[in-house]
Amino acid sequence: MAFDNREHKGEFKGNDKFKRGRRQEQENDGIITKTVSINRVTKVVKGGRNMRFAALVVVGDENGKIGAGLGKAKEVPEAIEKAIKVAKNSMFTIATEGTTIPHAAQGIFGRGKVLLMPAVEGTGVIAGGAVRAVLEVSGIKDIRTKSIGSSNPINSVKATLEGLKSLRTAKMISALRGKVVQKGE
Repeated sequence: MAFDNREHKGEFKGNDKFKRGRRQEQENDGIITKTVSINRVTKVVKGGRNMRFAALVVVGDENGKIGAGLGKAKEVPEAIEKAIKVAKNSMFTIATEGTTIPHAAQGIFGRGKVLLMPAVEGTGVIAGGAVRAVLEVSGIKDIRTKSIGSSNPINSVKATLEGLKSLRTAKMISALRGKVVQKGE
């Protein structure tokens, strides 16, 4: 009897942990971890080839704190753990306005460029690849993005983080200038 895919569509839906190759874990300290990419790196030496793995991980609390880390090791789980440790140590808070960002921003890292644009409530996260992983763990629910240039996950993640670091709210700017925020202007 041949396997009929139509009959068993709902059978495999329960496993949300693995989605499009990215792992997502909820830890007991409230921090969500997503593995963006795992690369096998080979170093050719006199005795042959040395295989290692490089893991790119983003972490966030879905409340405006995010970080990213790159870990390298001989085994994949060790590389992921190292990356998580680096990402947790590099966490920072981003400026948000409701469920979106306060203004349009651009992040550049290497040849990767990411445009971040605010969106009205209900739009959702319009992003692809590594940019989506960063925005999902950050807690931003409504945003439009465009990735230009390099599609390398490392460059995309770092460019997205640069763009998010550059965000400022009206209150932050007024505090820097010593002014008062006025509505309607």
